Amino acid sequence: MQEIRQNTTGLAGTICVPSDKSISHRALILALLAKGTTTINHRLISADVTATMTAIQKLGANVIENDDHTITKVVSEGRTMLINKSQALVAFDFANSGTTTRLLTGVLAGTGIKAKITGDTSLSTRPMQRVIKPLTTFGAQIDSNNNHLPLIINTPITADKLLFELPLGSAQVKNAVLLAGLASGKAVEISDKFKTRDHTERMLPAFGGEITINDDRITLPADQNLVGTTVDVPGDISAAAFWLVAASLVDNSEVTLTSVNVNPTRAGILAVLERMGANLSFKISAIGKEPVADITVKTTKHLQATTISAQEVPSLIDELPIIVLAATQATGTTIITGASELRVKESNRIDLVTTELTKLGADITATTDGFIIKGPTKLQVNEPVTLNGHGDHRLTMMLAIAGLINKGVVTLADTDNVAVSYPTFFQDLRRLTK
Repeated sequence: MQEIRQNTTGLAGTICVPSDKSISHRALILALLAKGTTTINHRLISADVTATMTAIQKLGANVIENDDHTITKVVSEGRTMLINKSQALVAFDFANSGTTTRLLTGVLAGTGIKAKITGDTSLSTRPMQRVIKPLTTFGAQIDSNNNHLPLIINTPITADKLLFELPLGSAQVKNAVLLAGLASGKAVEISDKFKTRDHTERMLPAFGGEITINDDRITLPADQNLVGTTVDVPGDISAAAFWLVAASLVDNSEVTLTSVNVNPTRAGILAVLERMGANLSFKISAIGKEPVADITVKTTKHLQATTISAQEVPSLIDELPIIVLAATQATGTTIITGASELRVKESNRIDLVTTELTKLGADITATTDGFIIKGPTKLQVNEPVTLNGHGDHRLTMMLAIAGLINKGVVTLADTDNVAVSYPTFFQDLRRLTK
């Protein structure tokens, strides 16, 4: 339980947000598929990434870390080690991590390792048909509980080439197929008209991988043998998003966020906030193939409503809860469509964001695939109110920011779940509070 009170003196300071979760997952998995030693600098230390790290260890990688976990060395024999692995069933518990589940299902189906995949209650409600369907189309035999966990991978993919048109804006589905191809040695050709996050595509050449990208078509040749390399992980835009909105909304604020990943397939929130009138400035550089920036955000007196449609959603899907909060303080009606994916995240984020912010007086209507938000609305309760993140880390952190601008006392229940992606969230909140 955390008590959150309105902040009237402002937020100030410079922080380095946690490392990028998506890149951390992918670096560990590609390190497993690569022969030799891979050094990962500043991987995200969180429950989700730990699930992936534990899994690659179970699959035969040797993981060595320094005392503060800033340097992770992964020593692996590469994909041939997996293909030649014993045919005894391997059991995995991926806890709450949908990324670990979907990406490693591709690896396991590619190598033919017999595996049973389970997870916690939340993960067990999330749809897996989106990865089961293409992998079984390619010849793998995968049993499931009505397209949910547990999954049992019985046999590998058999197709000579993996041809796939991405049916929805999910980078996890795209990566399940890419990694199945890399793990099996099969050629891959994917059409991604959604332009989903492209961290794997950017990272692969560092491991010696070959990849061709022509507009929305991604091509990998067969029989690639990856080699160990060094991967530097920048800050996570999804973590930075909470402070971008918080400093925009809390009076007298100025916050600088250092080395944040601003990859255009991920950083849609920046474009949204800028057209809403947020006061943002950038110092651009790069870490490896990923663009990064030091971002300074100052209080914005008058945000304007905006429209977010399906085309934009893949670049900001994880940031939509905090964008909804920003929209409650913007002048006009903000309309968000094409975001039905939010209903099958760690929680039903469309319904729960609406329910929890309505407790504070926000004017939000949930739709089948998004929100209609009328603003600006003064968030004010006349008596103490308890908000609940419902086990969803992004919902919990959004509600904490809502508490900073609410004119009343808010108690936030179920806060431990922030460990999934941002274990130091509440420490950073205290640091930024004047």
